[in-house]
Amino acid sequence: MNILEIRNLCKTYGQGETEVKALDNISLDVKQGEFVAIIGPSGSGKSTLMHILGGVDIPTSGEVKIAGTDITKLNETALAIFRRRQIGLIYQFYNLIPILNVEENITLPILLDKKKPNKKLLDDLIVRLGLEKRIKHLPNQLSGGQQQRVSIGRALINNPALLLADEPTGNLDTENTKEIMELLRKFNRENKQTVIIITHDERLARSADRVISIEDGKIVRDEVRA
Repeated sequence: MNILEIRNLCKTYGQGETEVKALDNISLDVKQGEFVAIIGPSGSGKSTLMHILGGVDIPTSGEVKIAGTDITKLNETALAIFRRRQIGLIYQFYNLIPILNVEENITLPILLDKKKPNKKLLDDLIVRLGLEKRIKHLPNQLSGGQQQRVSIGRALINNPALLLADEPTGNLDTENTKEIMELLRKFNRENKQTVIIITHDERLARSADRVISIEDGKIVRDEVRA
């Protein structure tokens, strides 16, 4: 089953002589439970693709279906709700709310839906993230690795159809990088969570089952790793 279907996706900035094609007619499918790395140099279009998949930017043309819903056809309100419920986003710089503690940051997507978290599921997630002794700490009381774990928890709390990670270890040291990648792989294997990592780091890409290379807004390689 395809959890993600992209068809003829284009994103253009500027007009005439200043026109830049950030994405040039990209099409690809991702199956449920895949662990995919999208790799490319700076300016290749991978970040633009990430923003469109995450519902924070709109394409010039083409379609993006996530769990059967074409997000390019949703209005702003519907897209915000879909993004909150079906897309988990992990950023390089964590993007945590500084006045909220660990538990509050993780449950934020649920609270924005005016719902109550499932206590058992929340507690289980916090334990799996290794944050059980930090639940009342604010972000500035955590290490970089712990903050990224909180970001992962927030991305996973709604059991999203798609987990997107944009350079998730770019702000971490080697040891924390290894731990975060192992954590993402664990959720992928044990929960069949579909994960897409956007990175320029080929070492991170080797953690994935499938590596898609982008250059000049086009897919130049799509390799399944043994």
